[in-house]
Amino acid sequence: MLKKLDDLRQFLPDTKNPQKLVLVPSEDAHSIGAVARAAEEGIIEPILVGDREKTEGLAEVMKISLKGFRFYDEKDNIKAVRLGVKLIHDGEAEVLMKGKVGTSILLKAVLDKEYGLRTGKLLSHFALFEVETYHKLIGVTDVAMNIAPTLDEKIAILNNSVEIFNKLNVPEPKVAVLGAVEQVNTSMSATLDAALLSKMNQRGQIRNCIVDGPLAFDNAISLESARHKEIKSEVAGDTDLLLMPDIEVGNVLYKSLVFFAKAKVASMIVGAAAPIVLTSRSDSEQAKFDSILLAAATASR
Repeated sequence: MLKKLDDLRQFLPDTKNPQKLVLVPSEDAHSIGAVARAAEEGIIEPILVGDREKTEGLAEVMKISLKGFRFYDEKDNIKAVRLGVKLIHDGEAEVLMKGKVGTSILLKAVLDKEYGLRTGKLLSHFALFEVETYHKLIGVTDVAMNIAPTLDEKIAILNNSVEIFNKLNVPEPKVAVLGAVEQVNTSMSATLDAALLSKMNQRGQIRNCIVDGPLAFDNAISLESARHKEIKSEVAGDTDLLLMPDIEVGNVLYKSLVFFAKAKVASMIVGAAAPIVLTSRSDSEQAKFDSILLAAATASR
């Protein structure tokens, strides 16, 4: 059972052959700090693409050494992003990390038909939380990519996240499909989707996981709450993954866990040909470091 984000280190390849990570564009203080720390600890081998002068200036102010880093000097953000994605496409690196650039610019390059990282899968956001009051790491999806996912999109989002858990030696993660209530209510579409996903899992249409829903947040994460409401479920109180009904609920939960619960988080975009470290602008350097750790751990598997 994974209890700490630091436990992800067990899935890293030999430190003599770390995953290559491309940071693009590179002139971002928190990202540079996280990348430099990850490189120093042998988690990744960094490749920087961006304005070299600005990047080195930031590193100097932060007292960070960039010695030994591969660097592609490109001052134009759009060109820098294209080059960074192409390096992944051409097999010269295994992990992509968003620096100081708009998400839409990065994703446009990722989805480019010529040099992008398309796989035919839906791209979705996956976050893995270490919460002091919960007994193991817990995933949350999707909080940053898909606004109001349809049933088919929820299936794709769920499958993307289950694949991550399977790579982390969780063969059958327990998935709670969230709603405001734990009863099916025809006026609440989230509960209908949850019931369908649960039944599809029971019939083998969704594999390598155990799905239950609808579950309200309290009984998804609290066995005591589930017992109080007389809910019989393999998932309730022992959830590995929370599947959000929409981006608004997910985004509020994500930030509530970070700012109210002081949880540690690692997050990335999945569904592309390589993991993409894409964190919130408000995320700390520690969150960026943990996200690099998650991406490197899963890319190696």
